[in-house]
Amino acid sequence: MLLNRKDGAVEQKRTDSVPRHLLGNNPQLQDEIAAMQSDQREYALSVFEKKFLLCSERGDVPAVRALLDKHKSNNRFNINCRDAVGRTALVVAIENENMELIELLLTNGIEPGDALLHAISEEYVEAVEVLLQHEEKIYTPGKPYSWEAVDNEMATFTKDITPLILAAHRDNYEIIKLLLDRGASLPMPHDVRCGCDECVIATKDDCLRHSRSRINAYRALTSPSLICLSSTDPIQTAFNLSSELARLSRAEHEFKSDYTELRLKCEQYASDLLDHTRTSYELEVMLNYDPNGPLFEKGERMKLERLKLAIICKQKSFVAHPNVQQLLASVWYEGSPGFRRKNLVGQLMDISKMATMFPIYSMAYMMAPNSSLGQTMKKPFTKFIVHSSAYCFFLLLLIMASQRVETLVMEWIGTDFFLEKVRSDQEHERGKPPGLVESAIVLFVLGFVWAEIKQLWDAGLHDYLLDMWNVVDFFTNMLYLTCIGLRVSSWIIVQRELSRGINPYAPREDWDPYDPMLISEGIFGAANIFSFLKMVHIFSVNPHLGPLQISLGRMVFDIIKFFFIYSLVLFAFGCGMNQLLWYYADTDKELCYSGPGGTMNSNYEQSCLIWRRFANLFETSQSLFWASFGLVELENFELTGIKSYTRFWSLLMFGSYSVINVVVLLNLLIAMMSSSYQIISERSDIEWKFARSKLWMSYFEDGSTVPPPFNIFPTSKSCKKSVSCAIKPSSSLKDKEEFERDARYRSVMKCLIRRYVTTQQRKAEETGVTEDDVNEVKQAVTSFRSELFEILRTNGMKGVVSASEVLSRKERLRERRLLKDFNIDLVETVVDAFMKEPEGKTKFSLIRRLTAGKREKAKKNWNAIVGAAKSKQNPIGKTSNNSGSLKDLREKVLQEQEIASSRGVQRFVLAARRVVRDDYKTKYDNTNSIALIEEEIPGTFSAGTTPRNSVQQELADEQAKRPSTSSSGRPEVSSGVTVINVESKSTKLTTSEQKDKPSPESTSGEKKGSKVQGLIASFDGSHLEDEPPKDSPRRHSAPPADGTDGQNLSRYLSERRNAKPFTEVDESVGWL
Repeated sequence: MLLNRKDGAVEQKRTDSVPRHLLGNNPQLQDEIAAMQSDQREYALSVFEKKFLLCSERGDVPAVRALLDKHKSNNRFNINCRDAVGRTALVVAIENENMELIELLLTNGIEPGDALLHAISEEYVEAVEVLLQHEEKIYTPGKPYSWEAVDNEMATFTKDITPLILAAHRDNYEIIKLLLDRGASLPMPHDVRCGCDECVIATKDDCLRHSRSRINAYRALTSPSLICLSSTDPIQTAFNLSSELARLSRAEHEFKSDYTELRLKCEQYASDLLDHTRTSYELEVMLNYDPNGPLFEKGERMKLERLKLAIICKQKSFVAHPNVQQLLASVWYEGSPGFRRKNLVGQLMDISKMATMFPIYSMAYMMAPNSSLGQTMKKPFTKFIVHSSAYCFFLLLLIMASQRVETLVMEWIGTDFFLEKVRSDQEHERGKPPGLVESAIVLFVLGFVWAEIKQLWDAGLHDYLLDMWNVVDFFTNMLYLTCIGLRVSSWIIVQRELSRGINPYAPREDWDPYDPMLISEGIFGAANIFSFLKMVHIFSVNPHLGPLQISLGRMVFDIIKFFFIYSLVLFAFGCGMNQLLWYYADTDKELCYSGPGGTMNSNYEQSCLIWRRFANLFETSQSLFWASFGLVELENFELTGIKSYTRFWSLLMFGSYSVINVVVLLNLLIAMMSSSYQIISERSDIEWKFARSKLWMSYFEDGSTVPPPFNIFPTSKSCKKSVSCAIKPSSSLKDKEEFERDARYRSVMKCLIRRYVTTQQRKAEETGVTEDDVNEVKQAVTSFRSELFEILRTNGMKGVVSASEVLSRKERLRERRLLKDFNIDLVETVVDAFMKEPEGKTKFSLIRRLTAGKREKAKKNWNAIVGAAKSKQNPIGKTSNNSGSLKDLREKVLQEQEIASSRGVQRFVLAARRVVRDDYKTKYDNTNSIALIEEEIPGTFSAGTTPRNSVQQELADEQAKRPSTSSSGRPEVSSGVTVINVESKSTKLTTSEQKDKPSPESTSGEKKGSKVQGLIASFDGSHLEDEPPKDSPRRHSAPPADGTDGQNLSRYLSERRNAKPFTEVDESVGWL
């Protein structure tokens, strides 16, 4: 049998033993044999290796030690052998956490391979320490480490997985600390858009492996234990990693779910640290820490720089944490003690009082900022009420302007002066200067613009655009400024016409359609809509309206996505229908304006109503849009001169549009909005608290204390600041404050990390009994049994080591796979029928198939085909001596070649060896337990006993039990031929002097325990596989006296293998 090993020496010894002359001149067979010999991963385990792996699985250290001592130099024993799933004995010992066996295997020179990674994966700290020390001893600088040298196809882990990365994946604090103390490092992965040579080459070679390696690196970086051990500012690190992972999820959409999972892991880690804050002092130090800012002292105004960073990085779990919300609430209601303890009526009264006094609060702060009212104005809650009240007053002005309150008041007064004023304003409406209400609105708009400019200057463009409400405010202010500009331009146009002597005051219906006054009114109406909708943002502080506002915001994005597809369908059908109906729409337009001088003709009122529906692309798109709401009737398709065919196609298009846009897309929008609401409702509390915190934080900052329009006027504080000079602190004092600031923060974070780690360790220890714990107990019991039996055996006592009764289901499964030579190779015979090439495929057959293929297909008898297929099917197969693998097939072909090319006694011996191998393989393959193998070969698998006898010695024992016929007429077998009896209790070599010893078989007349496996011949100590010299004479065994014993022996061997006896006799050999 050819065995390929990882060990180069063993492989060379076994593969080179194949005689080249046996391969003949068959190049295909030679290529198959060479391919099989080059494959170092697929090999059959010998009985010693199976015993070695099974004892390692059971934790039988004495048996493993005995096997290593007796068979280490045996070429049929490879200490680095693997089981069916690719595990070495060292990996098995690591999985079973058997430290004694691990040390024994390492002492005997087993290759570590990726055992260190397996130990880290199993979180076996003791094994990790031992393997790290062993790796230091065997490592040679300049060469790869043991886990890096493992073949890719046999490795359990990829090449980018290092011990530190794997330990971080398992989040084992102890192993990570062990590796970091030894100097292990984890570099930051390159950016996803990095263009360095290393990234370019890695992406070109294998882009999938490059992306996966980046994910593995970030999965390690997001390990809480690694962050705790390697970062001086875990909160900052978690925030930065979360932002980076959010960016990567947008850059690599294929792995968005992986990056999102890691981002949520970082958010959860930062939130978990907050759980361990015990005092307000610790929470304040954490949230107010600014690495570039001044030292925070208790009692000072909180800047909450770390919380601002959390909002920028969208750490919603961190911001919505109860501890953070409690601190924010205490700061928010700082200026209103007892407000939260009042009932609803009392709270409404306090709010109304502050709201009506917003001009007084604002003017008090402008003139005396250090007064009691001025200091109250700086409190966040008071500041919010004052700003909200001012904005509500601005909305009131918008309502008054839209309802023309000034005109209504003058009409209500009813005096001649006011009535004349109303009439004059109506006549001179075009280019009219702003009234009292509009002037107040202009002041408010200027205040809003100034507030946005200050916010943009303080926050920067990037941070300013991160808040969508800032974008809405900017757009609204631009609309108001555009409206003011158009009103000014209209006034200038009127004044210019008056200077030229032209009367500009025409009735409104005679104005130009694009008069600046008309455009400004439209823009002003749109700005009013946005102004009123901003109240939704103010209502986010309410616990009832806030979650609704969050849901509405999420649905807005769904509506935008829906309108993209909706507009595409609308434009497509608009183009088609306009192309079909434009001519008939122009005909109706001509009929409508066929009156004198191009006026409307009253006789064609229907044409005047329907010609606009499909006059151009814009009008057609408008008609289709309103059709979505059922406002377009089918009478609009009754155009003048339209043909029946054209009308049919137009109605078909309109019906298709109604089905797609009205039925399908509108229901899709409803489903999308329902799904978004369901998603947001599950996290409504977190989302609302995050949105409310953003609103609260905007009022915690200094600046923008007074609301518009008071902010456009200079205050005493701003005047004083502009003329005074700021005093910079000395460098020594600044350095001292920075040192104290960092030391205080590190002290707090150290306490939090210690509490976090101890809590995690306690949770791990409090885990209930698992399958690993049960397996560990079983391993301990098995090891104790083995050691006990070893002690008893050493002291001369007898015992049977059989652990089959206490094996678990998993262990029995692994044992059966080992004993059955289970492998993961495919069975080629299953797919042969599908991979078979068609015969007779020529160009003429191809032409015939193309020309007559349809007719031949029609002639097929499907009943006969199905019946033939069913007759060939075999759902369960049949028992076979070979495993069906390509390796067994090659070995069988090689054996047949070898037998066919042999002559004389050598041919007989090879045939006998074939019988031995088939019989032994049949018996061994049918073995389901190691206990049965021990019955077949007693003492082989018992610890402390002599290993299995050599083949020649066992054959000699078998031959000794067969009767000698030197004097009784039976044939006397040559001394060069020995017979093996596997079940024989004797292990002594049978010599020629023991020929007369009767065998149990001849004495009792029946076979009792005699299981002859075969014959193996050795002549003068030379190997039969080697090619005999051409000039050497052929050796013959002396034929028996009566000429029948050779036939009896042949028949006996044939009966042992359940085959026919040899019928052909080699004439050159004689009795053979």
